[in-house]
Amino acid sequence: MLLPAKAEVARQLRRYRAWERVMLASPGDRTVRATFEDSGYTLCVLMGKRCAREASEAAEHYLRSSAGSYLQEQNGRPRTSAVVHRGPPVTVAVDRRSPAGR
Repeated sequence: MLLPAKAEVARQLRRYRAWERVMLASPGDRTVRATFEDSGYTLCVLMGKRCAREASEAAEHYLRSSAGSYLQEQNGRPRTSAVVHRGPPVTVAVDRRSPAGR
């Protein structure tokens, strides 16, 4: 998984938070709402999330942690250096008879 530069994440998170404050101050302004939603979408794309709230939380977490530990937490499993397979390859038996002949 590729991670964005922390400087870019920080910049987009600041932009999202600023437009969030403006939007909360004037919720009826369609231009403000559209810009706020655009900033949320950008953050979603950067962080690989579907929801702006999740993306902002992920961005905050990413900025507080190292890239390696963030990836490890996102994958949900410990990092390993290499996978070693020992023994013969596993083959799957395939029944080649036609369904009519059964």
